Parts: sequence; structure tokens; C-alpha cells
Amino acid sequence: MIPSTLPDFVRQHYKSITSLTPIQQKCVDKGLLSKQSILACAPTASGKTLVGTMAMMSKISKGKVIYIAPLRALAQEKYASYKKLLENTEYTCTISTGESESSEYLGKYDLLVLTTEKLDSCIRQGASWINEISCVVIDEIHLLHDNTRGPTLEIILTLLMTMTNTQIVGLSATIGNPAELAKWLNAKLVQDSWRPVTLKKGIYTNNLEFFG
Repeated sequence: MIPSTLPDFVRQHYKSITSLTPIQQKCVDKGLLSKQSILACAPTASGKTLVGTMAMMSKISKGKVIYIAPLRALAQEKYASYKKLLENTEYTCTISTGESESSEYLGKYDLLVLTTEKLDSCIRQGASWINEISCVVIDEIHLLHDNTRGPTLEIILTLLMTMTNTQIVGLSATIGNPAELAKWLNAKLVQDSWRPVTLKKGIYTNNLEFFG
């Protein structure tokens, strides 16, 4: 079940969850709900999103929390989810994906769903609320290795680690050098291979399927 140290509205929202998945429990045990930065590596659908959610909800009363999504469509999906989670609470949520928009108004919100480029823009504009960030969750953090978007994400993380005392939670299913990345982030590496559905490999040829 959801840890008792999280706010009541979080536990009520996820009341159907009777037990944490392996990656979720390991992250909690490694200090996710404290200030410890975490790099969580586990297969798709293993529960990594809730890892990020628990981290943010444990810090939302202490400062702004940010969810960085790699794509605008994913940002919209996460915004809808977090808006529902925070309804009827004192906390507010917003989404911003436009790089040229003003960033200062975002300071009035508690949870921000942003793209990598938008957070980069906020930092470059010198938004006054940057130092109020208590937790940043980076979905698909393996995009650090992407030739086009990776450098921007690397700059953002470098600045956050330099300018703030922010907890960083990276989520990924595929990282080639997780130990090296965790060391750079000053984070604890948490890995698990559990997945809800067995992964099968096979070949389809001449209308026949062969599974190994």
C-alpha cells in the first residue's frame, strides 16, 4: 500500500493499491521519500511513474515540484493525471510546453508539468521561483544520450545540481551506463527486472509464429 508518510489525499487517491511493485518498494527503501536523489531503472509498466509521483507528493508541501516529460503529448497526459490527484486539495497544478512563453507566472503553482525545453527556458529567463524547487522528476532520462535533446537536458540537470538543493528522480527502462549516470547525479541507483507481463521473443514468418 501507499506509504503512510505521504499526504492523506495521496493515499486516498491510490487506495486500490494494496502493495508496491518491486521497483517502488526498493526506491522507498533507498530514501525516495526523504531528500535522496534516485535513478530508477526498470522495465516498462513496472510502476516507475508512481515512483516519481510519490517523490513529488512527499515534497510538495516544502516547495515546487516538477515533472519533466520528453514529449508534449506525454506532458498533457501527466498534467491530466496530476490535476485529478490534486483536485480538492490546497495544491495547484499547471502545464507549460511553449518555450517562448513568459515563465514568471508559473511561480504561483505547486506542481509544474514541463518539457525539457520549457524548463531550460525558465532557467535562462531567470525565473524567481527556480530556487523554490524541492523535487524534479525526469521521465525517460536516458534521452541524455539523444543527439538533439540530450545536451539541453544535461545543461538543465547541471544547473539544478549547481543552483539548488533539489531532489532529482530519474526514470528509465533503458540506460546503458546506469551506475555512471547515478554517480553524476549524486543519486542512488535502484534497479529491478520485474514486469507485470512476461516478455516473450518470437519470429513471425509465412503466417506462422515461433516463440522461444
